[in-house]
Amino acid sequence: MEVPKKLVCSVASCAEDALAGLVACNPGLQLLRGHRVALRSDLDALRGRVALLSGGGSGHEPAHAGYIGKGMLSGVVAGAIFTSPAVGSILAAIRAVTEAGAAGTLLIVKNYTGDRLNFGLALERARAEGADVRMVVVGDDCAFASQKKAGRRGLCGTVLVHKVAGAMAEAGASLDEIVAKVSALTKAMGTLGLSLSPCSVPGSKPTFQLANDEMELGLGIHGEAGVRRMKVMPADEAVETMLAHMTDPSNASHLPLSPGASVVLVVNNLGGLSCLELSIVAGVAVRGLEKRGVRIARALVGSFMTALEMAGISLTLLLVDEELLKLIDAETTAVAWPNVVMGPATSQRPEVAAPKEGMETAKRVPSTGPGMERAQQVLARVCSTLLGLQDKLNELDRAAGDGDCGHTHARAARAIQEWMRAQPLPPSPTHLFSALADLLLDKMGGSSGVLYGLFLTAAAQPLHNRSDLPAWADAVDAGIEAMQRYGGAAPGDRTMLDALCAAAQALRALRSPGADLLTVLASAVESAEAAAESTRHMEAGAGRASYISSAQLLQPDPGAVAVAAVLRAVLEGLQG
Repeated sequence: MEVPKKLVCSVASCAEDALAGLVACNPGLQLLRGHRVALRSDLDALRGRVALLSGGGSGHEPAHAGYIGKGMLSGVVAGAIFTSPAVGSILAAIRAVTEAGAAGTLLIVKNYTGDRLNFGLALERARAEGADVRMVVVGDDCAFASQKKAGRRGLCGTVLVHKVAGAMAEAGASLDEIVAKVSALTKAMGTLGLSLSPCSVPGSKPTFQLANDEMELGLGIHGEAGVRRMKVMPADEAVETMLAHMTDPSNASHLPLSPGASVVLVVNNLGGLSCLELSIVAGVAVRGLEKRGVRIARALVGSFMTALEMAGISLTLLLVDEELLKLIDAETTAVAWPNVVMGPATSQRPEVAAPKEGMETAKRVPSTGPGMERAQQVLARVCSTLLGLQDKLNELDRAAGDGDCGHTHARAARAIQEWMRAQPLPPSPTHLFSALADLLLDKMGGSSGVLYGLFLTAAAQPLHNRSDLPAWADAVDAGIEAMQRYGGAAPGDRTMLDALCAAAQALRALRSPGADLLTVLASAVESAEAAAESTRHMEAGAGRASYISSAQLLQPDPGAVAVAAVLRAVLEGLQG
């Protein structure tokens, strides 16, 4: 197994560099010279108030230094990656806040042996110097079904302890009052993790292995394997598994959760999960708790306590009353604390009714006139042509795109066929083009759907109350102008516009007196086909193809080929 790539200056200095970067970007923070310690820049504000210190190994960013600020932590002591901080640095941080006039110091420590030992020894030495120091050990892990001698591990719930303790300290609470409150809080809280991948300390291989079809339940934040390895399942099933495990009374580390309870929910990104997945998980978690009759008083979603690049999540539940909620809602300047809206989370938000269409849709009345029959023939021929070109367009698109141009056009063709079967065509060209634009925007997808939608929407305007041949030339010009205005491409950029603009040039002959539609259209089709073929030798100036070397583009542009084929189908449909 290879060592994963990391974007660091050096493996040896990555913890120092990360802390220095955070401090450099935040004027509310300062470093303690000679130590891997970050402190509030306004230490004078601690005079007469309890100071709060926390920390642990690096690699959990934004924890813990991101939570330094008014209303949260006074300072943080950082160790190397996943390594407890040095006793000397912890003691130096205690001395710094004591000298600033703090009315006692509380150490908030996650329940790991190294952290307990190092912070504990620093506490004893500080007390020997006369400092008033207390320590609270946070254990919120709900993973283990049986009691462990070491107790529950400290996980993301620690951040909520920072918040509650910080709000109390800012309000002037005593050290005894804060210790009593947060000690009770840790017993009313539970966290459980789930991951799709391990993580890797810079310079090292991943901490454990997971097959592509596996996920790990109940893992820690230092890359420790979990309590159960499962097959990958959809997000709703995975979250339900987590909630069931967290609240199962047979699980010794479970969180008792009864219908009617109020909770703060934290959906935490363990480092490498996408924001899209995180939002999906959050929505599922809200619905899962609602199903249990639980009120989600607040929901916090984001990266709060990570495990480097681990692609996973943890869920934290804290039972709350109104007093605790006020402390959670209290103001803080800590940069990593989210701007939480003071209100409950729910999956039952009211939806705003969609506005009615601005332009009145023409009454859809059946028509058996020659114009309607001809329009049906043309659209039928266009659809059959695009369906027959699906594989060819996909093949052309693989050179510079994602190979789905044929699928996209086939999807449009099937949508038009289904639409024609379901209802009569609109009676006028303007309404027909507008309806087709709406259909393609809804069903076709991709940039092609938008471009065709733009063309048809703009082309519909010159056809309003007009049916003469010059109107059709005006319509094509208007459609092209809209595509260029919003799409940014121009003739010569190796796009569908190359074929379309060549056809438009020929169609301008429709403005001449006595022009014959089929003759002019045949000329336009030949021009479009020649232009489409010429894109084979062009360098792409727009679209995905513009990022690929022109030497690799040995085929004509699929969009231009599709436009030429559509125009050929229109001609054949009119001739038919």
